[in-house]
Amino acid sequence: MDRTPGDTARPTFAEEAREAVTGRAALLVIGALVLQLAFITSYVGAFHAPKPKDVAVGVVAPQALSGQLVERLGRLPGRALEVRAVPDRAAAVRQIRERDLDAALVVDPRGATDTLLVAGGAGSSLAQATEAVVTRAEAAEQRSLKVTDVAPVAAGDSRGLSSFYLVVGWCVGGYLCAAILAISAGARPANARRAGFRLAALALYAAVAGLLGAVITGPVLGALPGSVLGLWGLGTLVVFAVGATTLALQGLAGIVGIGLAIALVVVLGNPSAGGAYPYPLLPPFWRAIGPALPPGAGTWSARSIAYFQGNALTCPLLVLSAWAVAGTAVTMACAVFRRREEEPAAP
Repeated sequence: MDRTPGDTARPTFAEEAREAVTGRAALLVIGALVLQLAFITSYVGAFHAPKPKDVAVGVVAPQALSGQLVERLGRLPGRALEVRAVPDRAAAVRQIRERDLDAALVVDPRGATDTLLVAGGAGSSLAQATEAVVTRAEAAEQRSLKVTDVAPVAAGDSRGLSSFYLVVGWCVGGYLCAAILAISAGARPANARRAGFRLAALALYAAVAGLLGAVITGPVLGALPGSVLGLWGLGTLVVFAVGATTLALQGLAGIVGIGLAIALVVVLGNPSAGGAYPYPLLPPFWRAIGPALPPGAGTWSARSIAYFQGNALTCPLLVLSAWAVAGTAVTMACAVFRRREEEPAAP
């Protein structure tokens, strides 16, 4: 109801409610609820019942036993192991350190105790789950097992989670930086030049965040070994990739793009990153999407730099580069199209 300037009548309950919670605010609150429920579903769905499946395990055994052992281990319930024959122990260690294998069983033909080679640096939960599965299989054959970690975690890296938390921190910084740029000056840049300035500011922030993250987790806390320069480069790429993707989503959807970035990186990306539970322990959906998202590609890369001499980096770095390039291209394209839409038509 319209009021004259001198009208002092109190607003009705419905009018006060509409003024207190606008339609736009109500839609944003509903979006927040959806995001919250998606968060719960994603994290609980990924972590509530970890089961090993298709864990890549090599078998080193005499030729007469190798084929039978590979077949028997491959038939374990739930396809827990993906087994292949390996010629000798040295080859098994090399393939584990190259991240082609998760573990290897070395059979002692002259005794009753075999050796399981694992890589704690790839995630302690995976090493423990593999040990549990192989121990049961060995016990069924009246054999015992000893475990040797050929890529152990650092003393300050409890359960091999430091690389995951480092990448999570980089991802948080990336989308927060992009969100701050949007909140302070509008979600959609007015033109391509301003979009370029935002991307340049993001790149500078990414370089600083990458360096400080690498220094804190490495020399300062002693949580991660490996090359500080390597982790710096990785951190710069992770932060920029996530930030550029957030800028792109804001260019497409306005302020709602921040929520979309959180859904992509936090709701879907973090539980599927292979951090708390590496890929062979995750349900199929999360295992499938994890390597294609920035947290998963970043976590794999950080572990490779820290514990595996930088092996198996090509694919995850290509994934991160693709997010960075796509985010940059979409951000610039949105700014150009917006500029064209706002230009007055020629008379």
